[in-house]
Amino acid sequence: MERIPCRRCLLKDLSDTDYFHSIYEYIENIPPEQKAPDALYKDRLKKCTSCDHLVNGMCALCGCFVEVRAAKVRQHCAKNAEIW
Repeated sequence: MERIPCRRCLLKDLSDTDYFHSIYEYIENIPPEQKAPDALYKDRLKKCTSCDHLVNGMCALCGCFVEVRAAKVRQHCAKNAEIW
């Protein structure tokens, strides 16, 4: 069964499962030319998981979902572009 995204819902209105799926659905639908290669994505996430600014999947510096930011090839770490 296909899920219909809730375009005007706040996060508090989504169940935890819907919330999780909506983030990963967004990542899966990033156009290929904008998407980071899998190895780069995994390397970025590895660096994020060792950062003190990672809180519940979000960057405390910029407020992004790190898994979304890391999935976009032209993005960089909010703390320092040299990290990734």
